[in-house]
Amino acid sequence: MIAIESSDLRAVDYDWSGTLTIEFHSGGVYEYFQVPHELYSGLMRASSPGSFFWHHIRDRFSYRRIR
Repeated sequence: MIAIESSDLRAVDYDWSGTLTIEFHSGGVYEYFQVPHELYSGLMRASSPGSFFWHHIRDRFSYRRIR
């Protein structure tokens, strides 16, 4: 996991199968499936990763809570 500067997100990880793992400051950890690498790159470059996540990833990809 890579720590990021965000008021909402604590850390992210991505594998080339398209699974994006996000750890929230609230303690929840979720996997989002079939996320294109371009969106992961956009998330990592965004001035507001939390806002990017809410607008481009959340509710657009299937997911599961893992913790």
